[in-house]
Amino acid sequence: MSFNTFGHLFRVTTFGESHGAAIGCVVDGCPPRTPLTEADIQPYLDKRRPGQSRFTTQRQEPDQVKILSGVFTDPATGAQVTTGTPIALVIDNVDQRSKDYSDIKNKYRPGHADFTYDVKYGIRDYRGGGRQSARETAMRVAAGAIARKIVPGLTVRGALVQMGEHKIDRARWDWDEVERNPFFCPDAQQAKRYESYLDNVRKRGSSVGAVIEVVAEGVPPGLGAPIYGKLDGDLAAALMGINAVKGVEIGAGFAAAALSGEENADEIRMGNDGKPIFLSNQAGGILGGISTGQPVVCRFAVKPTSSILNPRRTVDRFGSETEIATKGRHDPCVGIRAVPIGEAMVACVIADHYLRQRAQLGESPVWPFARNEK
Repeated sequence: MSFNTFGHLFRVTTFGESHGAAIGCVVDGCPPRTPLTEADIQPYLDKRRPGQSRFTTQRQEPDQVKILSGVFTDPATGAQVTTGTPIALVIDNVDQRSKDYSDIKNKYRPGHADFTYDVKYGIRDYRGGGRQSARETAMRVAAGAIARKIVPGLTVRGALVQMGEHKIDRARWDWDEVERNPFFCPDAQQAKRYESYLDNVRKRGSSVGAVIEVVAEGVPPGLGAPIYGKLDGDLAAALMGINAVKGVEIGAGFAAAALSGEENADEIRMGNDGKPIFLSNQAGGILGGISTGQPVVCRFAVKPTSSILNPRRTVDRFGSETEIATKGRHDPCVGIRAVPIGEAMVACVIADHYLRQRAQLGESPVWPFARNEK
């Protein structure tokens, strides 16, 4: 199986299966002398970790990360820093229950990748989905923790803004609230409603989808390229690469089609510091594939998980029609734990583009106003 690596200068290769001994990744391209310890990575993994509430899978994985290579204790400061060589990370799997999947080992879950994996490779690890499992995304979250350290002043935050048909009220948006409820929801009132809503979904043996919004602040202007290296193009590809994601928006996204030219245009004024001020951000911080210096805003839609208790019609590997019901431990809404995964992918893409910009044009962008004489 190829295509296990993403990024150009900041490159991440993941390995491992859901019910294997461990999962891991190799991060290459991190500049040397960047402070990095396991404690820098663990909080992000804890945010994604399963079994933290009744609203996620009850698989109990501590997800304790180990750094195997790429760091050294700086004799001058005593701090552990990167060496510029590949950083290898590993997480042990400790709570596999492969027997939960024995009933479906020859059946294809409708809406799942079981069928396409078998078609492509002629072999399928039915134990939790093997390589196709979202278990792999823990390593993307670990890589995202490293990526956050590369871009000075970068902040990447995500929130669940819709579950099923139920959207948040943006007038009640509170970033602090995201850390206070199990849904990573910025609307306290809607988060309370999600509790009973998702309880009912779970009791019915069903599942539901969600929409996640990720906002990256402190993104330098000038990242990206206008043709085949668009920042928004790479962000869209990275977010679409997350399990169960079926749609991505940048800025106003599909809503831009309903706007007039006047409404969609982000007007510009000059600030007192000699830098431009945008009066709106319909573009999501990216114009022509290049960052503007505004917050980069992305949204992605996560489909309902295909592993549900209610029987669905399907076929098996032998061509016979049958029914399938998936037992075991599954998320009734995989969108919840997709929040830190989306954050990580955005951080990785921005770090990659930051290193590309630095390699080609230097570390700091020069505003056109500073170059041009009046």
